[in-house]
Amino acid sequence: MDDRRARQLVAAQRQRIEAALRNLDGEVRSESDLESQQEGESDAGSELATEMVENALLANLRAELDAVARAEARIEAGTYGRSIESGEPIPDERLEFEPLAERTVEEQRRVDAAAR
Repeated sequence: MDDRRARQLVAAQRQRIEAALRNLDGEVRSESDLESQQEGESDAGSELATEMVENALLANLRAELDAVARAEARIEAGTYGRSIESGEPIPDERLEFEPLAERTVEEQRRVDAAAR
């Protein structure tokens, strides 16, 4: 994959993630405003569940943003499109679908299976 296309794909991922972070931050603020208006009417269990979901979403988005930074660094280093594990080429079709991919499909399956 050429650098121009790689930069486009990774930049699009950065924009998507940053927009999701802004939206989530806006939702958290508006929920906080609503809660302060409804003093005494809130359900503590529901608030806790909402907070847990929001925290999980934030953690996932931050992890994705870290992956964007790593992909940008690989582009700069000239190693984007190669597995960080084996150095084998990652097919362009995979990168088009998953621009932040760091491994070949087979390698990623092994990593995912080991994590379970």
